[in-house]
Amino acid sequence: MSMSSWNMLRSIQNSDRVSQHRLTRGTTRRIVRFAGPYRRDIVVFLITVVFDAAIGVATPLLAGHVVNAITGGGDGAASLIVKLALAIAGLAVVDAFLSLAQRWYSARIGEGIILDLRTKVYDHVQRMPLQFFTRTQTGALVSRLNNDVMGAQRAFTSTLSGVVSNVIQLVLTAAVMFSLSWQITTLSLLLLPMFIIPARRVGKKLAEITRESYNLDAKMNATMTERFNVSGALLVKLFGRPDTEAARFGERAARVRDIGVQQAMFSRTFFVAMLLVASLAQALTYGLGGWLAVTGSVTAGTVVTLALLLTRLYGPLTALSNVRVDVMSALVSFDRVFEVLDLRPAIEEKPGAVDIPPGSGRVEFRDVHFRYPSAAEVSLASLEDVATLDRTESAPVLKGLDFVVEPGQLVALVGPSGAGKSTTSMLVSRVYDVTEGAVLVGGVDVRDATLGSLRDTIGVVTQDSHLFHETIAENMRYAKPDATDDDMWAALRGAQVADLVASLPDGLDTVVGERGYRFSGGEKQRIAIARLLLKHPSIVILDEATAHLDSESEAAVQRALSTALEGRTALVIAHRLSTVRDADLILVLDDGRVVERGRHAELVATGGLYAELYRTQFAVASTPPAADVEVVPIPTTREVTP
Repeated sequence: MSMSSWNMLRSIQNSDRVSQHRLTRGTTRRIVRFAGPYRRDIVVFLITVVFDAAIGVATPLLAGHVVNAITGGGDGAASLIVKLALAIAGLAVVDAFLSLAQRWYSARIGEGIILDLRTKVYDHVQRMPLQFFTRTQTGALVSRLNNDVMGAQRAFTSTLSGVVSNVIQLVLTAAVMFSLSWQITTLSLLLLPMFIIPARRVGKKLAEITRESYNLDAKMNATMTERFNVSGALLVKLFGRPDTEAARFGERAARVRDIGVQQAMFSRTFFVAMLLVASLAQALTYGLGGWLAVTGSVTAGTVVTLALLLTRLYGPLTALSNVRVDVMSALVSFDRVFEVLDLRPAIEEKPGAVDIPPGSGRVEFRDVHFRYPSAAEVSLASLEDVATLDRTESAPVLKGLDFVVEPGQLVALVGPSGAGKSTTSMLVSRVYDVTEGAVLVGGVDVRDATLGSLRDTIGVVTQDSHLFHETIAENMRYAKPDATDDDMWAALRGAQVADLVASLPDGLDTVVGERGYRFSGGEKQRIAIARLLLKHPSIVILDEATAHLDSESEAAVQRALSTALEGRTALVIAHRLSTVRDADLILVLDDGRVVERGRHAELVATGGLYAELYRTQFAVASTPPAADVEVVPIPTTREVTP
């Protein structure tokens, strides 16, 4: 009975939250289709539930017959009692096996659904555009993979089995009880409102403090996540605020403690009330039943049977009184999961997509326009914790880019912050798709290319290359899963970092630490370059790969990059002069357009935006611009031949 009362209490707590959620049309049909692979298991599971409910009613009936046989006496009483006892024992054994079968099928169905939902959602989320992740709360997204998936699982285990079992048990129990004595049954049921009405009030109060507890827990988790990562911990230490942080955290933790005490008392009050009402009902049964037995209206065995059946009546009644909330809770969980699955990935492989020819090194932009998608196009209000999503279209970031990077060329993109440099590079690797125009790699529009061939053709190193909290070998094999140790060592040597890895006690099996913080910035960048070399792409994109490095680290990374760029097409977002000076072509971007193009000396002598950037960002005192350089005027745009 305690399990039934707990389920009811949970339903009462969830009732307000569930009632405020509007289900998407067709959710039930999708759930039925989703359960298709498990329909045979579900049928067997429900059959075991039905038999288990029947045994739950049959056992008290047999117990009543035992009492009647004892009180009735007679020549065959002893034999009858033994047979009845054996029957009760047999039902107990069958019930035990049915219980195991129920648990096995329940686990098989539930865990299978969890596996299907989690893998489906995880795979789908991985395909969402980058802006989805910049807008979404990570905790809310993780909750969909955990809490809501678990809630959906309960639809086919506890909710489905509970409804079927409770309905069958209630119908059978009530029918048997009324057939034995309608007077005792009616009187016992009159006490039920004494429990349900106060329980709902207790449940609503408990729901309020539970919500506050969840909010405080979420805030504490957010605080710990921010303060316990490397960047947050460093900031706390640099500003010397550990005492302040501890006090702030302690206040929230103390409130959680107080709420925990309140929750414990409300929950205990609920359970005590449930047991009290059930005990009072049994007392009435024994009192009225005993009086009827003495007067000869019923037998002693009937009184015992009614008392035992009563314990099996209150549980289903209380559970079924909130069955709508239980069912809606499960449907809401499914609906929230489907909500994520219904978000359409911005980047999808076309049917009939073609492979980019191996070794392709030509990149071409044809009148490319681009704007970032609005929030409504890529996100969910519930994942951003906002009432409604912003549907306003962003201003164009790129406005008619035309240029060609020939095979083997090194082309640099420079310009002020916000000019569209990183966005341009992301269009090549198809992190985003163009709004208008086309980006071609090896003569193939990237939207018509297979995603696999595009990823094999292009390698990217960003200014903050990410390393997973795994071993160096696992981070390296992310680029090439079948790479051998020899392959990895060759790549590490090419990236000028083999000696460092070899000096580590665990070598390739060294765990790099969260986000690679066990290594310096330069070391981490060289490991990322080694990962790129292992991939062996024909086109390399460097997004300010040396922007945040000191001079010594930059020099080491530049040596590694010279190996990485050898014989490859390179598109470099330039920040340091050492990268720009030797470029075959420099494209100067401003407000989403190419406003200048040419080589370093030509652009410096022209005196335009590049020359201004050179003086303010790239100027090197020891290397003044040459005055005797013959200047060849470079037009702001040029025709691009397909």
